[in-house]
Formats: sequence, C-alpha cells, structure tokens
Amino acid sequence: MSPDIVCLGEPLVEFNQMRSAETPANYLAGFGGDTSNCAVAAARQGATVGYMTVVGADPFGDALLDLWRREGVDFAEVGCDPSANTGIYFVTHADDGHHFTYFRAGSAASRMEPKDLSASYIAGAKVLHVSGISQAISNSACDTIFTAIEVARRNGVRVSYDTNLRLKLWSIHRARAVIHAALALSDIALPGYDDATKLTGLDDPDAIVDFYLGLGVPLVVLKQGKMGALVATPTERRRVEGHVVDVVDATAAGDTFNGAFLAEIVAGRDPFAAAAYGNAAAALSTGGYGAVEPIPRRKEVEALLGRG
Repeated sequence: MSPDIVCLGEPLVEFNQMRSAETPANYLAGFGGDTSNCAVAAARQGATVGYMTVVGADPFGDALLDLWRREGVDFAEVGCDPSANTGIYFVTHADDGHHFTYFRAGSAASRMEPKDLSASYIAGAKVLHVSGISQAISNSACDTIFTAIEVARRNGVRVSYDTNLRLKLWSIHRARAVIHAALALSDIALPGYDDATKLTGLDDPDAIVDFYLGLGVPLVVLKQGKMGALVATPTERRRVEGHVVDVVDATAAGDTFNGAFLAEIVAGRDPFAAAAYGNAAAALSTGGYGAVEPIPRRKEVEALLGRG
C-alpha cells in the first residue's frame, strides 16, 4: 500500500557551518536534499510519506536510510547503486545569507532512470512531489521525473512541483524550458519568489502567480519567506501572512513549507489554511542549524498558530 505523499529526488548528507567565537569553522553533520527534507517535514506533521531515490552503497547512504527509518518515511522504493556515491554538500553562512557547495556529480541519485520507478507505488499515492533540482542533476534524472509525472497524471495523483532553481546545475534557458514544461503538467506549483523572478522575468507577485496559472497549474503558492505566501487558484487568491522570527539558518525553510503544506492538503484542508500552516512550520525551521534537525513537529506548529 502506498503512502499519501510520495517524494522523488536526490537526498544528500549535509555539513553545516556553525559559527561562534570558539569554533569559527565547525561543521555540523546532518541531512538534506530538497525532496527528502519535504518528506521528513510532512512525516513530522503526521502524514504518511514515502521516498523514491537511489543511494550509494556507502556510509552516507546507510545514514539516510536510518534517517528515514527514524522519521517514519517509507523507503521501500529506495534503490542502491554500488558503483556510485551518495551526494554531500556544505553550507556556509555570511552576511548575505547561506551558501551551498555541492559534491554530487555522478551521484547515485543522478543516475536514476525511468526504469527505476515503481509505477504502482506512485499510482497509489494522493500526491507526488518533485522539484527542479531533481531534474537538474542529470538528463536521466530529468527524464525520470517526467515519467513519474506522467504515471501520476494517468492515475489521478496530484503532482506538486517546487521550482527550486539552482543555476550551478544548469543554464537559466534550460531551467526555464524544463521547469515550465513540468509545471504545465502539475497540479500544485510551489515556487519561491527569488526563483520565480529569475524564471519568469517578473517581479510583481500577482504577475508571477498569473504567469503560472497561465501555464495551466490549478493551484499556485508563491512562497515569500517572512512575507508569507500568495495563494491562488483561477477563481480566488489570498495573501497569507508569514511570521517574523529570529533566523539562525534558513536552509530548507521552503522544503519545510512544502512538506507541512502537503500534509495539510492530503488531510483535507483548503489551500489557504494549508499555506498558513506551512508558513508557521517554515518559520520555526529557521531557528536552528541544518536542513532537517530544526524541522518542527505538529505540536510546535499548532502552538505558534495559537492552537496548542
């Protein structure tokens, strides 16, 4: 039996810089990868979640399997490539924000092919979640995502897509072509504002939302950090307020939003209420270092929303 949410993409092991007077360049080991972060975030809100990928036959791959086991994320459809490594990345922090350095070329996940997919696993879900990063890491991974989207659409499974633009992985021209082609096949668009300005050439949030609705996406959620989110369907749109918090590390805040939002959607919430919940979860996730460790659980999110 498939979980309600199936995420597909590249998981990574993370080394996140922790700055202090005593340890100016100490790195905290953890986990990352946008769709894996989303899976963990959704699971921590109580959703049933599964992950599809390929990891290397190495300690990092084993560590990721242990992570998903602890978090209650089903990994029955995670493959292992003994000839490839699991990807890793480093996060450093500066006055202008956080920066990423990746060591993922030729990773096991980047070698994913359409034949690696379990069509029945996708078909049994309520939502398939993928991203631009998942399509940027290699041509075969790009094809794998398109194939997964096709399987989902044939079986009435909603497709959720986060643009997650990484221009170190591909050119803006290819990114626009691929991401917008995928969004035209999606049911939920979850772009971040900074990504969207680069991809569309627009800077007005309403114009950006109109652009994505124009591609045929029935639900667009434009994430704007502490400013909240602009949520739109063809017939209604609302600005959903964010939360101002003391930010330690914003790594994976958008992924946390995605997971919390999708958990609410599969639970039957309307998209505006789901976005309010996602905003709260994302804000809380910025209070500590690393992508996964600070992701809040439902009790913490409910408390911030005044429901505890």
